[in-house]
Amino acid sequence: MIVCENVSFAYEKDRPALRAVSFGIGVGEAVGLIGANGAGKSTLMKALLGLVIPEGEVRVDGLRVEKRTLPEVRRKLGFVLQNSDNQMFMPTVYEDMLFGPLNYGLSREEAEARADEALRRLGLEALKRRHNHRLSGGEKRMAAIATILAMAPEAILMDEPTSALDPYNRRLVINIIRDLPQTRLIASHDLDMILDTCQRVILIAEGRIVADGPAKVILRDKALLEANRLELPLSLGGRG
Repeated sequence: MIVCENVSFAYEKDRPALRAVSFGIGVGEAVGLIGANGAGKSTLMKALLGLVIPEGEVRVDGLRVEKRTLPEVRRKLGFVLQNSDNQMFMPTVYEDMLFGPLNYGLSREEAEARADEALRRLGLEALKRRHNHRLSGGEKRMAAIATILAMAPEAILMDEPTSALDPYNRRLVINIIRDLPQTRLIASHDLDMILDTCQRVILIAEGRIVADGPAKVILRDKALLEANRLELPLSLGGRG
């Protein structure tokens, strides 16, 4: 579903953010993207979305990511931002959910059918008519995920989906992520959440992939994590 081949990018000359990154993510696979601050996670997400155009090749569902293909690529990829306030900009949850499908050319009836199905699938029907400015942080995060689902993407990218959530809402979001059928790439410092939701982990440091394998193996490797400025998940004995 997602392929990167020798992807490199630098914001400034001689300061590369990505260095020959190569990996593939299969259809329906849930992959955690981990690394310390400044490791290159955000830049890699931007490359997948075509927000930066790197050296090498990025493909989404066989389609090469480049300027002329961006509209089609972005129909295939949904992106859940770390700050939901930057994503939810219409007065109500339902209006936000209709915005994308209507702009893709769907009829009002088709857009409403998609939005209603996304709310039903996530058990969020009670949020349908709520005003965004009256939502809690957890409700807004879940509504943002529903908004992306209404656009029917084939893959979903998520940036720190559980950040700043209380334990109850964090668990709700984790349960939603775990049940999504789409291909998922989740960038996060919440390694317990990654362990709960992803079967595979890609560890990136200084713009390079230093480990790529089963989540239960990489996230138990204390020496590997500490060498890359990370700690064991709390559930595996990490420090609180």
